[in-house]
This record gives sequence, structure tokens and C-alpha cells, in this order.
Amino acid sequence: MPPSPLGDFMRCELLLSGGHLLTMDDRRTVHEPGSLALKDGLIAAVGPASEIDGAWEADRVVDCRDRAVLPGFTDGHTHLFQGLARGLGEGLSIWPWLSEFMWPYAIAVDTEDARVAATLGAVEALRSGITTVVDNHYAPTDAGSVLAVAQALESAGLRGAVARGMAGSRTEIAKLRGLPEELHRYSDAEELEITRDCMQQRPPGSAVEIWPAPLNLSYGSQDLVRGAVELAESFGTRWHTHCSEGAKDPESYLAAHGVRPVEWLAREGLLDERATLAHAIWLDDFEVGEIGGSGAAVAHNPTSNAYLASGTARLRDLRREGATVALGTDGPSCGHRQDMFEVMKQTLFAQRLRTLDPASVRCEEALELATREGGAYAGLGAGTLVAGAPADVAVVALDRPHLRPLHRVVAALVYSARGSDVELTVVGGRVVFEDGRCVLVDEKALLAEAQERAERLVARAGLAGLCVPWAD
Repeated sequence: MPPSPLGDFMRCELLLSGGHLLTMDDRRTVHEPGSLALKDGLIAAVGPASEIDGAWEADRVVDCRDRAVLPGFTDGHTHLFQGLARGLGEGLSIWPWLSEFMWPYAIAVDTEDARVAATLGAVEALRSGITTVVDNHYAPTDAGSVLAVAQALESAGLRGAVARGMAGSRTEIAKLRGLPEELHRYSDAEELEITRDCMQQRPPGSAVEIWPAPLNLSYGSQDLVRGAVELAESFGTRWHTHCSEGAKDPESYLAAHGVRPVEWLAREGLLDERATLAHAIWLDDFEVGEIGGSGAAVAHNPTSNAYLASGTARLRDLRREGATVALGTDGPSCGHRQDMFEVMKQTLFAQRLRTLDPASVRCEEALELATREGGAYAGLGAGTLVAGAPADVAVVALDRPHLRPLHRVVAALVYSARGSDVELTVVGGRVVFEDGRCVLVDEKALLAEAQERAERLVARAGLAGLCVPWAD
């Protein structure tokens, strides 16, 4: 029976009422219209608007008619410190891009640069409905800088993890491939100790955790990778790394170690459900099977992979073998926008071009990767709108010319929507973006500081020559 008018209503802080509600639950339930009650940072109730609205009394009600209500997105791999060099490094493949642009830039970044860049990226993410990020941070990596970046993300309103990038000792592969000595500031032991210290200060359960992240399987020390996996296991967190992003990565590893990188992880018992592997493009059949069979996860970054012409991940094969696959933006200097709508669309197009089969992946799957699969990847409980889940929600306007006429909400979101269509972002039950601004950040002051710092940083890194108005 419905509650009586005498006060039998259940109470919640926020009621999102009457939207096209995509729960992304196990049955992929869609309520049209549907409502969502949020209480104490969690989803208290979800269902048809006729049921929820009649049972709950809220401190605030948001009318979501002509809106899509869906789980907040997870960005499974980004580098927010790169945000002060957006738009530079054009026309380079992965290795020249790193050698001529990103490493000089990364070496020049200081703590305040990284904090401001991370805040800028967090604001952009929240504006586009991203509520969880895995920020692979490797410049600079002293404990103070890593913790400052984590605090910047939390202060803006995000949840997630800062995966502390560890270069460690300069291996023979690193020397052969020309990695600058300045990246190898710490020994393997020092890297692990600094990461341990950061993890103790932001343990599992923090709004923004710290994860160990050996920078790249292809040229990093095997001892560093082994130590990172052990550290993640001891704290109960995930660990993160770049994996076979470039075509030469597995080849150089095989030449140096007599085994391919993912094959080595599997052989050593290091590949399990804690592993989150960014890119994982150049895999052989054995490696695909080992990732899927071990419960490991992959962050697919189709936009940056296309930008650098790195290749296209074997999405269908990975998912068929049981791998969890999230989507990632891969940072403001490579993916350029913290916009999961763009990444979802690029996922479809890249896979269809790779397979020449328009049925190889559909819009429903892209939305799954950005929400429920991303939530499983990050391991923080988000990604679905079900009772008891974290109240992480994005509300997307559907009453705009590029989204009308509206026939199928999922297709409209994946093919036609963009980050700027997000009207409301909620993290842990708290509204962190609405009315065109992030409510916890002074955006005007942030943009001014970011521009000023970016100009000084680019000059300090010796990259001013890249700032030309027109490149021939």
C-alpha cells in the first residue's frame, strides 16, 4: 500500500524524479519514467517513478523529465598532470611523443603544477559525468606531490585512486630505448617505500586511494613489478601499469627476457584480479587468455590509441575470455578531453573498423564498459544504480537539438550526447556539479592559474617551440 498522508513517508536527502533511468543492474533494467532516492551517500531506492515518488519524502527533489539518469562514469586510465600541456605533441607516434614531448614535460612539472592540473582535470571530469578516476600519476612522484594530487581530486568531489607511477632502476631496456635518467630518480626499493608511505596515509576506503603502479611492463624492472603486486596484495588494493601499448613493447621485452610481458606475469603468478592493465593492445592469443582467465582487468583507451596510431585493443577477444574491460581517456595531452561520451563512441568506431563488422560491438556494450564494467575495474562499488550502491549519478539533458527526436535513450547517449550535456553530477550522494559549475571549486580562479602555470611550465621544459599558431 502507498504511504498514508499522515507521515509514513521514508525520508532521503535527494530524490531524482521522473527520468529515463538506466540502472545498469544485472538485468539492465530501464525505468521510463524512473526515480532514484539517495540517502547517507548510498542509493536507498530505485524503481518506477509512480512507486518511488509516492513512498519517499526528500530534502530536495530534482525533476529529471527529459533527462537520462545513469551511473556516474569510471575513467579507468588517465594522466591528469598532463593537463597543462594540452594540444601539444601533435603528429607523433607513441615513442617520439614520449621522447620529444612528454618526458621533457614530465621532468619539468613541480608539485603545484601537478595539483593545479589534477584539479583542472577533476573539474572537467565531473562536468562530463565522470565520478571515479584512476589517475596514473608519474610527475612528480615524491610522497608530498602524490598526496597533493589525491587531495585535489577529493576536494573537487571525485572518488577513485591515484596510481603512483614508479620508474625505478634504469633497466637495460630503458637505456636502449632512450629513457632519460631524470625519470629514474628512485631505486626500486625507494619507489616501493614511498608508495607504501602514501598508501598508509590514504588506505583502502579513502575517497581517493593510492595504488602501486610500475610505470610500464615493457621497460620496467621485474623486481619492481613483483614488489608492486606484493604491496597491492598486502594493502588489499589494485595495482596499475601500462601494458603493450606500442607494437615494439612486447618485442623488446621478449628480446631482453625471453618471454612476453603478460606471459611473464602469468608465469610468475602475478596476474590476478588486482591487476589493471592500461591499453593491452599488442597481445597474442595466450596473453589474451591469461588476462581473461586470471580475472585481471584492462583499461581500453580508444581515443588516445587513435591519436598516437598505437593500434586497437582486441576488445571482443578479451571480453570473450572473461576479462573486465573499462574505458579510459588517457589524459588531456593524449585523449585531450575527459569525456566518456567521446570514448564510448570511439570504442564502437575503432572496433568496427578493426573487424569490418558493424555488429561486432553495440552501443549497449559501450555504455556497460563506461559504467558497470568500470565500477568492477576500480573495485569501489560504483557503476550501477541499485539499492546499497554508492550514490554516484550523472543526469544528462535529452531535450537538445542533437538529441532529438528521441527513440532509444542508450543510442542517443552513446552516439549523440557529449560531456557538455551533463547537467548534474552526484558523488557519494553529494551534488558536485550543477548549473554549469563545479560547486566545490572556484573555476574562474582555477582556469587563470592553470593558464599562467602552463605557460611557465612549457617554457621551462623547453617546449615553447611547439606553441605555434599553425604547424606546416
